[in-house]
Amino acid sequence: MFVWLTPFLVQLDAGFGVLQYLTLRAIFGVLTALGVSLIFGPGLIRLLKHHQIGQSVRNDGPQSHLTKAGTPTMGGALILISVIVSALLWSDLSNRYVWITIIVTAGFGCIGWIDDYRKVVQRNSKGLSAKAKYFWQSVIGLFAAVALYLSAVTPAETTLFVPFFKDIALSLGVLFVALAYFVIVGTSNAVNLTDGLDGLAILPTVLVGGALGVFAYVTGNAVYSDYLQIPYVAGTGELIVFCAALVGAGLGFLWFNTYPAQVFMGDVGSLALGAALGVIAVIVRQELVLFIMGGVFVAETVSVILQVASYKLTGRRIFRMAPLHHHYELKGWPEPRVIVRFWIITVILVLIGLATLKIR
Repeated sequence: MFVWLTPFLVQLDAGFGVLQYLTLRAIFGVLTALGVSLIFGPGLIRLLKHHQIGQSVRNDGPQSHLTKAGTPTMGGALILISVIVSALLWSDLSNRYVWITIIVTAGFGCIGWIDDYRKVVQRNSKGLSAKAKYFWQSVIGLFAAVALYLSAVTPAETTLFVPFFKDIALSLGVLFVALAYFVIVGTSNAVNLTDGLDGLAILPTVLVGGALGVFAYVTGNAVYSDYLQIPYVAGTGELIVFCAALVGAGLGFLWFNTYPAQVFMGDVGSLALGAALGVIAVIVRQELVLFIMGGVFVAETVSVILQVASYKLTGRRIFRMAPLHHHYELKGWPEPRVIVRFWIITVILVLIGLATLKIR
């Protein structure tokens, strides 16, 4: 919004011209989202407690989780509000990528909110049925995929680039729609599966989101993209503001979600954040790099798939419990140890992902 107002503000004071710079607006995006989270977080927690919107805990899970019962959930709404408010304030709202990202994030957030509301407020243990949840995820995911495909103006926007190799690129054509759909929906569900311990999902989301912001900036800059030999996609640089807002909102939420958590994000947060990471990775043409940087999300998802497949085929379980973080808890790892070690792994994977910018 401030980008639109800049020509008028400059007439009042030439100093407002700095609002044209992406990097400065990204900094303001971080600070705005962080400020909204920290200011409104305590009030939201009190509101959730007042309405008894608390987390239910599985009896067959780690016994240490029983003390978490009743902890306020649906706190992901705070993340959504912080990200969207900040993005609307500091982004160039004439940019199509900004609107596609906001719509996908808000849409998946609505799906998660309905699921959480039915589970926690209406006391419906099933929440939103798996079929209904997947249907609406598919609708929004396909909307984004088709919109990006139809609005593409250069071949690079629908080409799959392989990290670490500068000469390997696959022109996808209409198959781009399928890839984008699976990345968006798959990442959304992967983050949702990871959100099982205090702060476990939010910091990896912040780290990956911040790294994607770097990719967005260099991909949208003709000089940097040419130097680094990565695809140039005009307009993607604006997504650094959204990524910055995601980082600020995530850190603000972590202030309350760190062990022992005062609030959980619920599906309203995890589904939205995962979808946001997915759609940004698609836009900046770094789907495979997202697979690397989000290795923790991938491992959690694969552990569930393997567990279910093994039990159905052989009647045996591979892990003591899935997703993977519960397996390590049941092996005797204290919850903070599991969380911090998964964070460390994510830092390493994000650095590897960033290294693909130069190692080709």
